[in-house]
Amino acid sequence: MHVVEHADPLALTVRSHPWFGSTSDRSLRHHDLRERPELIRSALEDFTGWTRYPAIETFYQCMEWLNGPASTLETNDCAFTGPATNEMPQFAKALQCSGRVMLLFRDLPHNLDEQRVHVMTQEVARGLASRDNEFQWGVVGATIVPVRFIALPGNDREQLGSQLMLSFWAWGDDEYETLMNLDRTLTNLFAVLRDVSA
Repeated sequence: MHVVEHADPLALTVRSHPWFGSTSDRSLRHHDLRERPELIRSALEDFTGWTRYPAIETFYQCMEWLNGPASTLETNDCAFTGPATNEMPQFAKALQCSGRVMLLFRDLPHNLDEQRVHVMTQEVARGLASRDNEFQWGVVGATIVPVRFIALPGNDREQLGSQLMLSFWAWGDDEYETLMNLDRTLTNLFAVLRDVSA
């Protein structure tokens, strides 16, 4: 499985947790999926048009587990773009799809510890690099993103920490192949996140 350090210029902007609105759509808002897990299958609007594919069920199960009682992590944002023309010529397929999931420690003060977030990132990267080595049509990119944890006490500087953004891509020559390769990518990612949480 391919894993890369993903240098996303948009990730340099300080986010907040929880967040209210986005730069692209002020009506969007953070849903606490730990408190309201039933929203996983309805409020993640980017995914709802693709539920006929196993990849989306895999994603939903991953989100339910990450935000459920067995996990030490949680999510506070995700996105998905369905199959479209491949924009990465190094992958010789007609289509690509992509998405992201934002991860943070459930115990919010842990996210202020830069070393702890780096260790989690390295564990995810090592876990993915050692899985499914023959698979070449899925990639996960890791980016550490600055976040202000506004639910914690203190001033802006004291609330500043980080979280892990995991971007993912999959490729295929048609919609079905692309989404099946996404399922394999997400299955690998889900397995690694279970190990890291433990």
